[in-house]
Amino acid sequence: MFTILPMIVFLVKVGLSTEGQKALRWESDQKYASDSKQTLSDTSIHLEKEIPLEPPKMEIKLRSPEDKKFKRAVSNQAFGAGERFEFSVGYGVIKAGTAVMEIPEIVKQDGSKCYHIISTAQSNKFFSVFFKVDDKVESFMDVYGLYSLRYDKHLREGKFKADASMIFDQQNNLAIYHSGKDTFQVPEYVQDVLSAFYFVRTQELKVGKSIFVDNHTDRKTYPLEVKVLRKEKVKVEAGEFECVVVEPILKTPGLFEQKGSLTVWLTDDMVKMPVLMKSKVIIGSISTELVSYKLGEVGKY
Repeated sequence: MFTILPMIVFLVKVGLSTEGQKALRWESDQKYASDSKQTLSDTSIHLEKEIPLEPPKMEIKLRSPEDKKFKRAVSNQAFGAGERFEFSVGYGVIKAGTAVMEIPEIVKQDGSKCYHIISTAQSNKFFSVFFKVDDKVESFMDVYGLYSLRYDKHLREGKFKADASMIFDQQNNLAIYHSGKDTFQVPEYVQDVLSAFYFVRTQELKVGKSIFVDNHTDRKTYPLEVKVLRKEKVKVEAGEFECVVVEPILKTPGLFEQKGSLTVWLTDDMVKMPVLMKSKVIIGSISTELVSYKLGEVGKY
């Protein structure tokens, strides 16, 4: 979900790779000899795959430049420029790497002011021997309407490499890849996988209810449902927080399809800061825990 994915996906991939299994078993043996035969080879989480290029199969309908009905304004009391969250990623007590989510600045994208949102994930020295990860995902989110205008990703995971760039023409409901080589019709106010997370943070989260967000990623559009499960207090390295617990569900084959699960703890306040994220696997769980944070300047553009 969201680009919490760069934080969790790489550790899942480590567990699924032969080298990664050896690494996990080696370090687990040092801490828990009785668990030496446990591996992650049967994890139920499906990995996101690069979707091959396909020519668009729909008729693209453009709106006239005078049509301004697409514009909207969304109240945002949750985040602003200067925000930075640092996380530790691990499998049980085993440290695997670090991750950062931040909004370093406000920039302009096609004349619109945008939050420049960046999510990165790196494996640590030990895991890099077996499966090196260096991922970076960026989103440019309109500061007033809180919808995505641009999305870039640069993934380096073992031998796998992927680079993609996409522009959202929100006025004409289009997702445009690689400088116009591929174009797809998308829903109004569609989000990318990273901006979707920040949009959810601005919404009221009621236990027992769900938030629905249209999401476009890797040439596919799908609905993202965020279930609000419960409220509880959690303690992490960054402190102790009252939280609302949510579960994102992607209605498409791939990562975190119904067979896998991701649970996220957000602070139960206006900020809805991510404190803890857990993804269940066959043996134990993968966790992303908040280590330090700096809040942004809300409302300053």
